[in-house]
Amino acid sequence: MTGFDQRAGFTLIELMIVVAIIAIIAGVGIPKLMSARTNSNEAAAIATLRALSSSQAQIQASGALDTDADGAGEFGYFGELSGTQPLRIHVGAAPGMGTPGVDELDPSILAAHFGSVDANGWVTRSGYHFAIFLPAPAAGGVVAGLPENAGGGAVAAALPDPNGGETYWCCYAWPVDHQGTGVRAFFVDEEGDLLQCQNRAVAPFDGAAHVPTFDECYAVAGDMASGPVVGSASVVSGQTWTPVHH
Repeated sequence: MTGFDQRAGFTLIELMIVVAIIAIIAGVGIPKLMSARTNSNEAAAIATLRALSSSQAQIQASGALDTDADGAGEFGYFGELSGTQPLRIHVGAAPGMGTPGVDELDPSILAAHFGSVDANGWVTRSGYHFAIFLPAPAAGGVVAGLPENAGGGAVAAALPDPNGGETYWCCYAWPVDHQGTGVRAFFVDEEGDLLQCQNRAVAPFDGAAHVPTFDECYAVAGDMASGPVVGSASVVSGQTWTPVHH
């Protein structure tokens, strides 16, 4: 009986050692795994914004989207660029909504999965939300940004300005789950230069809980025409945006 008790005690000690070793390995390995995941998602977000920048340049140069029929192309939303929503068109001397099944971009510039625009007007890919803003008509010299419609494309009651749409657009990307699917937030505009913020504020950009407004990166609050502010605190969030170099 004494021998049995000794063997049982020895086995329990072994199990405790094994459990301790597993805990140590997990403590080291899981953070590295999470870091690798966030790094991968951030790299994918940067690549997506670069592809979007190229797509916007392409549709603008093609003149496929020209809502004032002046021969100068305009920029588009995800639904328009992916061919899942009709392009805006020139109707009766004014911008108007295209006809479904007739005015879609064909062939599309972006892949069809970028047309999966949610109820917020966002596209979600690899742990990041993406939101495009196009310019509203200037009011008092200030150009506001208009978000994409739920499901994709423009909001019929608030169409982007044709002249501003030849000049301005921007897109933000931020993590679906801050610290879980990504950390940094990103921005790109018509110049094609990518900006980033470390997104470590008290209230970081995080899923639907805290979302970048259209003017987050601009020098003047509420004005897309004011140009991005680089290396200084955002007038909206206070976070600092710097160039992405890789």
